[in-house]
Amino acid sequence: MTKKTVWEKTNGEERKKLFAFAEDYRRFLSVSKTERTLTANSIRMAEEAGFVPADSLKGAPKPGDRIYFVNRGKNICLYVIGKKPLTEGMNILGAHIDSPRSDLKQVPLYEKDGLALLDTHYYGGIKKYQWVARPMAMIGVVCLKDGSVIDINIGDHEGDPVVAYSDLLIHLAAEQMKKSGSEVVEGEQLDLLVGSIPAEGEEKEPVKKYILNLLKEKYGMEEDDFLSAEIEIVPAGEARNYGLDSSMIMGYGQDDKICAYASLRAILEMEVPERTSCCILVDKEEIGSVGNTGMQSRFFENTLIRLLDLCGQWSLRQVNEALTNSRMLSSDVSAAFDPLYPSVMDPKNAAFLGRGICFNKYTGARGKSGSSDASAEYVAKIRRVMDDNDVMFQTCEIGKVDAGGGGTIAYILADMNMDVIDAGICVLNMHAPYEISSKADLYEGWKAYTAFLKDMD
Repeated sequence: MTKKTVWEKTNGEERKKLFAFAEDYRRFLSVSKTERTLTANSIRMAEEAGFVPADSLKGAPKPGDRIYFVNRGKNICLYVIGKKPLTEGMNILGAHIDSPRSDLKQVPLYEKDGLALLDTHYYGGIKKYQWVARPMAMIGVVCLKDGSVIDINIGDHEGDPVVAYSDLLIHLAAEQMKKSGSEVVEGEQLDLLVGSIPAEGEEKEPVKKYILNLLKEKYGMEEDDFLSAEIEIVPAGEARNYGLDSSMIMGYGQDDKICAYASLRAILEMEVPERTSCCILVDKEEIGSVGNTGMQSRFFENTLIRLLDLCGQWSLRQVNEALTNSRMLSSDVSAAFDPLYPSVMDPKNAAFLGRGICFNKYTGARGKSGSSDASAEYVAKIRRVMDDNDVMFQTCEIGKVDAGGGGTIAYILADMNMDVIDAGICVLNMHAPYEISSKADLYEGWKAYTAFLKDMD
């Protein structure tokens, strides 16, 4: 297998396309930090590309029809109907759109020693010490009892104030620095400092009262409305071009929004395929793909049933045929080799920045626990499609066998009896507030997803 990089095979106009694609992604990433905002932006892009909501369908979909389904504002499933019947299977791209972060607790606001703070609960696997002493934004919704929904975005617009988790100054941190990495900052210490001005004439918790007055004035919300709020705490500011050569992107949430964006662009640009193309963007992967917006929900299956029903083909047997005959790329990031931490990697089976899309035959931990493990026959088909379309790819594992590991949504789709393999873009700093990706890998990932939708049989 070649050890060349994508950069070595791109030049001239192709290099310009690569950088233009990456700039589109950088802007998208900067305004799609939560699953709700990413879904909303995906809907906008889909409609601009001619997709229509499934509820607008009146009869059987025809080849070339472009349809999308939305689940609770946090999932989107897009289809481009192919020439072959759905029962002959689909080519499916699947990625998750949630990322590690913190969420406000239901009773978050309190005052202590003249400061107002918000209590949070971290979400997904994080090194908690990485998240302190840096600017954060609050993005989400507050749902009122009358059914109205208030959008919240504080800290991510130009001129906005930001919030942050404070950290102990190094001058007084002698005891703290003796702790293990998992204990340097504890979960209950991740409380946001949000204010210090006391409300006039208030004797009890005047700073808390001042913050509540601000929220009432700007958003019309009361303290009890936190009970029905979903407000995520994410790093503030835009994703940035990274490296002196601007060959990379640094930004929050690239696990797995980088694969989600490349998958979305691939299906939005599809013409009339032989086999129906599908792209699923789901929530909750970072906590096990659970719940009614995770991959383990019935949302995807229900969209397929709806399409089969419109085609007059709905039956349990036909649903099973459509799933069994489908092929999927579980589009999730992989760990990039870091020359500063080589001891956790097997270089022969590691992903390197700039060498193209990554195929993980299996993920999981140690003895492949939690993995779907793609068959050799399916890997051979994938190789053919990539080579036929001049797509650079690499194969990899998530570190050494006993170093740790991780999982994706692949096993859930494999449980539906379809062929699945993990196929994503490698990143550095995975699950940190700012992750790093290669623009070359992003571009090659989009090419790989496009080739898969078009040519996988």
